[in-house]
Amino acid sequence: MEINVAKLLVGNWKMNGVSTALGEASLIAAAAKSAQSQAIQLAICPPATLLARLSETTAGTGLLTGAQDCHPKAFGAHTGDISAAMVKDAGGHFVIVGHSERRADHGESSALVQSKAQAALEAGLVPIICVGETGAERKAGQAESIVLAQVQGSIPETFSDGALVIAYEPVWAIGTGLVPSAGDVLAMHEAIHRSLVDRFGAKGASIQLLYGGSVNGQNARDLLHLAHVDGALVGGASLTADGFLKILHAIQE
Repeated sequence: MEINVAKLLVGNWKMNGVSTALGEASLIAAAAKSAQSQAIQLAICPPATLLARLSETTAGTGLLTGAQDCHPKAFGAHTGDISAAMVKDAGGHFVIVGHSERRADHGESSALVQSKAQAALEAGLVPIICVGETGAERKAGQAESIVLAQVQGSIPETFSDGALVIAYEPVWAIGTGLVPSAGDVLAMHEAIHRSLVDRFGAKGASIQLLYGGSVNGQNARDLLHLAHVDGALVGGASLTADGFLKILHAIQE
């Protein structure tokens, strides 16, 4: 499956949301068709418990759904895990892999992230591969080398044009209210883009690059109009229709 739009806005609900949250998703879905007319695609990645219901609730609206993780194996004795095929069966289009909270909380390596991304591709999903540096790594001047190493190690060797997405999320900006300067975001996205083109040629240039980390309606316009910033992976601001749609409206203006 492929995604190819001018801007992609993906809400990552993380471990938030019960059935009442479906109402917020329906309000977001009501804006999805008009967004698509401007080549802006909206998507929500809810907790696994809500994915099937959210997919059913928003079917036909233009709002896409996805999961927050998947196992690298297609099936088997892996208690508590969810396969990419299960995500697809539940109506998902995307799956987030390698989020910094997975890398930190569960010790996920880039090699494991790559295997999850490969599983997603094989199941017909679009993996959103997350990369990002810590505050200490940025202060030490290692931000670019850390991020590019994650990019190198996390992307499968074989994929088609538009079949995967990368999200740059500086760890120190996630949920903190801290946001890198527009210049820092631009520099990192340009470095990622160059590395992808150097490695994969035109196919690498087709990979959409999202920014994530305390994105909101106030900073979205400045961040999402930068070169090689093709959208956003949104955390806390995506939990309500008001917060998520403010980001949409900021880039529609």
